[in-house]
Amino acid sequence: MSPEMGAAWRQGADMVCTARASRADEGWRKRLGTWLFYRLVNTHSHAPIPVDAGDFRLMDRRVVDALKSLPERNRFMKGLYAWVGFRTTILPYVPADRLSGKSSFSMRRLSSLAFTGVTAFTNAPLRLWSMLGAGIALAALAFASWIVIDHFIEGHDVPGWATLVVGLAFSTGVQLLSVGILGEYIGRIFDEVKQRPVYIVGQAHGRGLPPPDRSTDG
Repeated sequence: MSPEMGAAWRQGADMVCTARASRADEGWRKRLGTWLFYRLVNTHSHAPIPVDAGDFRLMDRRVVDALKSLPERNRFMKGLYAWVGFRTTILPYVPADRLSGKSSFSMRRLSSLAFTGVTAFTNAPLRLWSMLGAGIALAALAFASWIVIDHFIEGHDVPGWATLVVGLAFSTGVQLLSVGILGEYIGRIFDEVKQRPVYIVGQAHGRGLPPPDRSTDG
């Protein structure tokens, strides 16, 4: 545990984590993938995950107890750290050069971890699917309206492929919208199955209760 993390904890932080100050030493594919992951997982999220924060962190006993109280088994810890909602201090750092070898955390494992995080902490993909379906359906209706106006008002003949395209586009849009709505319900069921607590008591105040002690590491 670094002295800076201990000092931040003594100053009132319940959790102290470190975050990379730069990713210049990584390849463009990993940088792009990391940017897309945080962009997606923090969209419509009630507990945004600190960007580029690592798993190495100092936690107060209250944070540890809150994490232990969560009954779910398939855990994405970066998301759970943010979800419990305690006061967090982020310390930027610059990673030292690796003396030998390379990271054993492959792109496949990173992709699997990102998929777990996205599916566990955001409904953004489902809502994106719904928006895409609604957009396609509305575009099909607009095209159909233009065909009707062009035929009955302008007197132009309507080619057969136009009605076929409208029908296929509209049905595709409705199907995508239906899948997105169904996914929203499944997402709510998923949230209920995880049985996370409705709220977490961060600190109790009252007569006879001792004040929080931050004089020693715990």
